[in-house]
Amino acid sequence: MLLSGQAHTMAPGEGQTVDLGIIQMRVLAAGEATTGRAFTLAEFTGGEGSWTVPHIHHAMEESFYVLDGSPSFFDGSTWTEGGPGFFLYVPRGGIHGFRNEADEPTSILMLFAPGAPREHYFEGMAQLGDMTDEERREWFIANDNFFIE
Repeated sequence: MLLSGQAHTMAPGEGQTVDLGIIQMRVLAAGEATTGRAFTLAEFTGGEGSWTVPHIHHAMEESFYVLDGSPSFFDGSTWTEGGPGFFLYVPRGGIHGFRNEADEPTSILMLFAPGAPREHYFEGMAQLGDMTDEERREWFIANDNFFIE
């Protein structure tokens, strides 16, 4: 964990980037060494398509802040288009999802609190196609991701 008063900096292009297909995640601050798992901050960028289907998390909250583009966010009842400066907070247990319906790239800052080890979750998505349905279901549950059908 960072010592009291010690800052964490990251220059453009630095940090771990995870390719999730139509979106890429750049981890800005996460883990014991940076935030003491108090939060995880990541930048998501990508193109047109469904980034997530509606789902919930029981162990963490999420906040979304749009940097560029016009993604749509699901708040449990309606989809709302956002643009630069748009913010959405989702408490634990809150249904949410997001997608980019525009033909332009989108960039979003996402804050997970507490800082659950989401890097493992996003990195593991590349292996989903090799899992059985049961393995996939167990993997999502183990990673606090519950889809709404």
